[in-house]
Amino acid sequence: MPRVIVVIGASRGLGLELCHQYLVRGDKVYACCRKPEQASELLAMKQEYADRLETVPLDVNNEGMLKNLPHAINESVDILIHNAGIYGPKQRTFDQVEAKDWMEVLHTNTVAPLMVIQQLADKVSAGHEKKIILMSSKVGSMGDNNSGGSYMYRSSKAALNSVGKSLSIDLKDRGIKVAIVHPGWVRTDMGGPNGLIDVETSITGLVKVIDSLTEAKSGQFLAYDGAEIPW
Repeated sequence: MPRVIVVIGASRGLGLELCHQYLVRGDKVYACCRKPEQASELLAMKQEYADRLETVPLDVNNEGMLKNLPHAINESVDILIHNAGIYGPKQRTFDQVEAKDWMEVLHTNTVAPLMVIQQLADKVSAGHEKKIILMSSKVGSMGDNNSGGSYMYRSSKAALNSVGKSLSIDLKDRGIKVAIVHPGWVRTDMGGPNGLIDVETSITGLVKVIDSLTEAKSGQFLAYDGAEIPW
């Protein structure tokens, strides 16, 4: 039987390519995004893989949609990948950061992933592979921060890393393995045109990292090429 993969934030970029690569491998994919009916590339993919691709409307900040998630995904889950996130207003110096904007970034990037996992943890623990993947960023690394700035995005990803580490401990008894991953600086809408790698290269690497995730590696902060990133 095909594995069941859930991708949160699947309408474009990294999430869309995750869906594509897992479908090519023969897996069943639940692609979750805010407005699937407006995601033209995802809809085209659904036409090609109608038997193995399900689209699920999900705004990770909408409590009602979150509570409906276990009903929309009514089977066990092998791999849950939380890719949804926002950058927030760019080019804000420390004295320009506004609390309202910051809280929106923190809620979407840090709080919402845990809310999603609360809804789907039972389904992951019932799966065969029992893997949860959190899409973070190297800019959340304290050890790698040599340029400052990006207060909202950096802090949200650093906090997400802490969430992922705790989950790897708290869910261990249920057999669930957790990876916190950095996709690289990718040429996407968020990463911009100056990214160092393309989407296919990033996701090809990340899929290998996910394949190799074991209990011994659970809780690590890993780049798309498998390298461990300092906290």
